[in-house]
Amino acid sequence: MLEGYQGRTIEEISGAFHWTVPVRYNLGVDCSNRQPAQNLALIHEELDGSTDRYTFGRLTELSNRLANGLVACGINRGDRVAVILPQHPATAIAHIAIYKVGAIAIPMSTLFGPDALEMRLQDSAAKLVVTDERTLPKVEEIADRLPHLSQILLLGGESGRIKSQTIDELIRDGSADFEAADTSSEDPALLIYTSGTTGGPKGALHAHRVLLGHLPGFELSHDFFPQDGDVFWTPADWAWIGGLMDGLFPTLHHGRCIVSFENRSAFDPERALDMMARHAVRNAFLPPTALKLMRQADVVIPSKLRLRSVMSGGEALGEEMLAWVSDRFRVTVNEIYGQTAVSYTHLTLPTILR
Repeated sequence: MLEGYQGRTIEEISGAFHWTVPVRYNLGVDCSNRQPAQNLALIHEELDGSTDRYTFGRLTELSNRLANGLVACGINRGDRVAVILPQHPATAIAHIAIYKVGAIAIPMSTLFGPDALEMRLQDSAAKLVVTDERTLPKVEEIADRLPHLSQILLLGGESGRIKSQTIDELIRDGSADFEAADTSSEDPALLIYTSGTTGGPKGALHAHRVLLGHLPGFELSHDFFPQDGDVFWTPADWAWIGGLMDGLFPTLHHGRCIVSFENRSAFDPERALDMMARHAVRNAFLPPTALKLMRQADVVIPSKLRLRSVMSGGEALGEEMLAWVSDRFRVTVNEIYGQTAVSYTHLTLPTILR
């Protein structure tokens, strides 16, 4: 229970979360330039266990350089840019750069097959794709049926079928100074496709203010995030609204550090727990699938793991799973409900309201 909220009603608590949406607002600037440059923004752990660290100053410079590179590639305000990358610093940098240009980011999973990619790239009229070598063959396979696609930016490698450059080349050649588009909070920033539970996938177009709308739910579901020492991680793919707006961008908005952890294979419960302990993760969005795998593996919780909050969403956990998490992690899970079009519509707050 957090000091200052004990004994207060839900109406009194919710009253503390009124907020004003500014008329002029750019999501990318908010999550980079406006943060203390020296503060740690992102820790990335590779498959081999090596790590790289990014301050907000570095995030700002790299996204500025990439934004200049996008403009040099012909990307202008309102253009659609697909980001088909795993959980990786380049994913965050690409999103921030796209928003700074005033273009629209379209996140897509690297697990999509050619048909799923084709449907979304055609429907969105994406002008440029940002992806990696592993996903490139699927994009090349459908490139002839994508009349709007003019270029591919690659995280390493090159395309033999369509004009391509590497992200590193654009960052190397781009200026570190970039004047971000003077966007309205109502201007479009993110086009993300639903899973298509009724009919085919549908594009949900979100404005820059989508991040601000997620903040109260995010803060409450992590027991009044941010607190001193908070570090965030989720295994949720950053191609999903849950990974982006329930994890990555709220964390950066608050000037806190998020851990990215590239995992090309099945979720490994032991490795995930070890990683959280080593990087002092205090706040986690753990989807039900991840928690179920941890329980099935009968994981041993590392002695150094010090989680402060756990949020889960996607399906109801049930009493037995909630009790297991409480027993093993010594935290109470806050469950949320949301959709691609409208996230954080409902949440449970047993820690706060008990």
